[in-house]
Amino acid sequence: MAVLGAILGDIAGSRFEFKRPFRLDIQNCELFTKDCEFTDDTVMTLAVKKAVITRADLVKTMKEIGRHYPDCGYGGKFRRWILGEDTKPYNSYGNGSAMRVSFIGEYFNRLEDVVREAGKTAAVTHNHPEGIKGAVATAVCIWMAKNGKTKDEIYDYVMKQYPAETYEYSIDKDLNYLRKHYRWNETCMGSVPAAMRCFYESSSFDGFMRNLFQLNCDCDTLGAIGGAVAEEFYHGIGFDGEEILRRYLDDRLWEIWEL
Repeated sequence: MAVLGAILGDIAGSRFEFKRPFRLDIQNCELFTKDCEFTDDTVMTLAVKKAVITRADLVKTMKEIGRHYPDCGYGGKFRRWILGEDTKPYNSYGNGSAMRVSFIGEYFNRLEDVVREAGKTAAVTHNHPEGIKGAVATAVCIWMAKNGKTKDEIYDYVMKQYPAETYEYSIDKDLNYLRKHYRWNETCMGSVPAAMRCFYESSSFDGFMRNLFQLNCDCDTLGAIGGAVAEEFYHGIGFDGEEILRRYLDDRLWEIWEL
């Protein structure tokens, strides 16, 4: 379930979003500690899930759920959108469109439906072409992983979406390069390929997260983006994910998870 991977990636990454220890023992540190928490990535992922399953209006659902968590980590423009009365998109290409799309790749079976619905979830706020591309690319990677595509096939798809001659952080930049040169980036084009590279060089969900911990990045959001793909590709996360979710989610979000 991609949503499981996205939420666990968000929670595990949350404690290193701004404050990763310099001498962190990346290969042996616990993934889930008392310092972890769900963020806006989880809240909006579940809002999209609820809207799709209940066939509710997406904007209304995002605002209704999101307003219960005003301090969960929204970016400035998105926070004003969630809490305000305006329902118009604001031409964003931030990574918020990619972090909330996992249920689309998990739920829909036909690729054309995945592409269409992913675009819809992005366009309500992130209607810039790069914002829409980030959501669609993430959902398609999830769909590919779910349908047995190889890592190389996923790599090739991401490479076509973010070619190296155009994008600074294309998927061809390996982990060694990213470890040295990647800098905090909250755009879709700076987040999606890097998250997919961390997945590409992993052998498990756990390994994906530990690859991600090596980067100076928006760790919770890249965790949500790549974690969704990793969960589908590896057919699970290697431990009792629902037990972890119950530990961190409140009753409102848990109820949506169980839909």
